[in-house]
Amino acid sequence: MTDDGRPLEPAQLRAWMAFVSASHLIDHEVERQLKRDGGLSHPEFEVLLRLRGAEGNRMRMSDLAREVMISKSRLTYQVTQLERAGLVRRTGCESDRRSIWAELTPEGSAALDKVRPGHRRVVREALIDMLSAEELALFGDALTRVADRLRAR
Repeated sequence: MTDDGRPLEPAQLRAWMAFVSASHLIDHEVERQLKRDGGLSHPEFEVLLRLRGAEGNRMRMSDLAREVMISKSRLTYQVTQLERAGLVRRTGCESDRRSIWAELTPEGSAALDKVRPGHRRVVREALIDMLSAEELALFGDALTRVADRLRAR
């Protein structure tokens, strides 16, 4: 464990500031593309994407919140917006009355299909194409370690 009161060294500060700037700028680019191509916010896109990848295109709301890494109340808001747009529906869980399923509708699947080509293009232009194969592997490994450590908390 490091002493969290110590100032960051110049190289550490540079890495941190570069990460913060790049992550905000990439998120902004992704958000613009999703809004332009499909009227979706980045969190809404993430919900649709997670549901598409789930068995039966549905997940319990509590599991979905963990996957998307947002609070249950924020997820409820996002799913309500998606439900109003006809992209997701909520249903009760037969085996556990306390649980609610969020399920991707055919319209939600079509909305995801509409924005994914542009999303892939933005991700490639903003990040992937800027890195060599070696840098991409190191970057992926490093961020996976960070995410794993924070999830364990």
